[in-house]
Amino acid sequence: MSNETIKVVIAGPRGRMGQEAVKLAVRTPHFELVGAIDHTYDQQTLREVMSADSDALIYTDIRACFQETKPDVLIDLTTPEIGKKHTKAALEHGVRPVVGTTGFSEADLEELQALTGEKGIGAIIAPNFALGAVLMMKFSQMAANYFEDVEIIELHHDQKLDAPSGTALKTAEMISSVRTEKQQGHPDEKEILPGARGAELNGIRLHSVRLPGLIAHQEVMFGMDGQTLKLRHDSYNRASFMSGVKLSVEQVMKIDQLVYGLENIID
Repeated sequence: MSNETIKVVIAGPRGRMGQEAVKLAVRTPHFELVGAIDHTYDQQTLREVMSADSDALIYTDIRACFQETKPDVLIDLTTPEIGKKHTKAALEHGVRPVVGTTGFSEADLEELQALTGEKGIGAIIAPNFALGAVLMMKFSQMAANYFEDVEIIELHHDQKLDAPSGTALKTAEMISSVRTEKQQGHPDEKEILPGARGAELNGIRLHSVRLPGLIAHQEVMFGMDGQTLKLRHDSYNRASFMSGVKLSVEQVMKIDQLVYGLENIID
């Protein structure tokens, strides 16, 4: 990676993930934090609003922010609906989005892929920015070549809105790409309580746990006669996601298409 400065704008700087992204942008020598997007505090600085070590201005109008700061990259760690709007606006303004929200449909991704092609710039959307979690997904896909039976248990804090998590869904999709669909368990299995066996994707069972005290955790459990294989990743704080955000900001400058999932930029 060259040391050429990358100008960055962060959407949602006051959120728990956004605060970590602000710290990342400030401490990374070849990143320059030129602005932030929030629904309030227009034209105040990050230093004034959240005591960040940055005098970057906050904008409530994303288009005004892009026009005035002329960033290279937008880091968006907001919510699915807002993230979708911001991603599209960024591409329309020639800004490369790095997005950490889930909830993009196939139609959304197709539309964004077309936009990246039209503009000739890259975009990265990642359900999970923790490098360990991405490796867990890749290792799970490898293991699925040898283990037919698998269940996914994901555990998150109790303020998470979507279930199952984007990481669990992405893991199931990656496993499905190498695994023949199979209905697991006894053929006459019956749920005494609906939902006891979890959600199902291509025969893979997914279970969601929501409790205070958790951050982001996932275990992929494979089984065959006489043995099990468990792959687990734990994020104990939100700083764990910043290694992937940094990598994505650097890599998005080198590509000219949409990449969905960090596993596609990790060798």
